[in-house]
Amino acid sequence: MKRVAKLAVIRVRGSVNVRRDVRETMRMLGLTRVNHCVVIDDSSTSRGMLHKAKDMLTWGEVEQKVLEKLIRKRGRLTGDKRLTDEFIKSQTPFQSLSEFVAAVHAGEAKLGTLPILKKVFRLHPPRKGYKAIKRPFKDFGDLGYRGGQINELVLRMI
Repeated sequence: MKRVAKLAVIRVRGSVNVRRDVRETMRMLGLTRVNHCVVIDDSSTSRGMLHKAKDMLTWGEVEQKVLEKLIRKRGRLTGDKRLTDEFIKSQTPFQSLSEFVAAVHAGEAKLGTLPILKKVFRLHPPRKGYKAIKRPFKDFGDLGYRGGQINELVLRMI
């Protein structure tokens, strides 16, 4: 199977005075509130959606160890229950959460494999705060594409 990079997408700004098409794009991504995060495949369709909402989001390629920590700490099942190794072992062919995350990161499995796993991760505001939520990342802000630096931000928000 072809290796597909995983993107962590975090909503940074609220919804006041947001154009309708941007609001709809955010809803399609599943980002309805500030500090919510989703993990999506890196495809041309998702890149187009991210570009449309670039003034509200930040995103980048997530590493496997950060993805595992995110799912372990913030992954929730329906009913707000935590995701455990026992649940993964009983519901999937994988023996542990680490093995499942490795398969998801490699593109061999999807987070949607578990139908009762919520696709949105609710995060805390980042420790030490944001730099600037109205400026792009390249101009010392927090919006838009940030590449591998997303891992640092996610770890500060877990």
